Amino acid sequence: MPTAPAENHTNRKIIHVDMDCFYAAIEMRDDPLLKGAPVAVGGSPDKRGVIATCNYEARSYGVHSAMASAHAKRLCPNLIIVPPNFDKYRHDSKVIRSIFAGYTDLIEPLSLDEAFLDVTECRQYKGSATYIAQAIRHKIYQELKLTASAGIAPNKFLAKVASDWEKPNGQFVITPDDVDAFMLELPVKKIPGVGKKTSEKLHNVGVYSCAELQELELLELTRKFGSFGRNLYYLARGIDQRPVITHYPRKSLSVENTYAHDLYTLDECLAQLPNLLETLKHRLARSKVNAPVSKMFVKVKFSDFSATTVERTSFGINDDLFYELMDEGFHRRDKSVRLLGIGVRFQNAESANFVQLPLEYIDDVFHEEWD
Repeated sequence: MPTAPAENHTNRKIIHVDMDCFYAAIEMRDDPLLKGAPVAVGGSPDKRGVIATCNYEARSYGVHSAMASAHAKRLCPNLIIVPPNFDKYRHDSKVIRSIFAGYTDLIEPLSLDEAFLDVTECRQYKGSATYIAQAIRHKIYQELKLTASAGIAPNKFLAKVASDWEKPNGQFVITPDDVDAFMLELPVKKIPGVGKKTSEKLHNVGVYSCAELQELELLELTRKFGSFGRNLYYLARGIDQRPVITHYPRKSLSVENTYAHDLYTLDECLAQLPNLLETLKHRLARSKVNAPVSKMFVKVKFSDFSATTVERTSFGINDDLFYELMDEGFHRRDKSVRLLGIGVRFQNAESANFVQLPLEYIDDVFHEEWD
């Protein structure tokens, strides 16, 4: 069985901090009557809202993020759905960021409630990443009365895996010496990017664990999975050389809206475009992106939850092109439409920071508070 060369397990000390059901935890902290009840933060079931996050009581019923609120209520009739309050979430996120900054400048935000920290050069607690993570979690609780989980490892991939190991309100350490043994037991579904379809493909060839994945040669993996096969080859061995990146250039910007009632005709869909266009242009004006627009796209989600995206090269925004793309997207299915979105991609963007927000939350840009 091929194993990872020792030199590929870097000497970095990476911490992945992940707040425990962040939005729901804030709401429960601020309203003691919610304690012990199944709680979710999200949109109204009557308006086709979606669950943003939920507490562990709600999760025991099968409720999870990105689930339709109406379905969540069917699974858990006693579920309390609280509308989002992004002003509170951004405030607490800033406090958490300031706590991170007390230990390192190398902070890579993934959202308001999680981030990677490179503490390799941190000298506090004699450079112990384990004690630094404990101190960060303790300080977050002291200042905000919120719990966080943490993973400590020599790279970002393993740190993120580790942060799930002792959730909630715990932490888990994978040392460089532990990596090879740890990877042998890790299920392949824990590898980022391995979703349902990739899992099925791997299971069809008898691969369920990273130990079994290590038996497949790089050439075979690239033949089966294309460029992603290379990622599988190295991640199965716990190898991840990506540095912590403190700033991501924005690659795309979009807006979308889920409608209370299905749109049955193309004309109904086209009638929504002026509102979407106005909001998109408002967001573009507020954004800090200097790169020119290189593509425009339209997203259509149908009543059966299937979705399609149509995009076209464009130098700048051409309103008429959005109408053409909407026409093409609508006719790809013989179904009514529940969601429409429009957006742009930027030229020469090096990495993605793609934020999609429901139209009613358009001024609440999750990532901008970390900039």
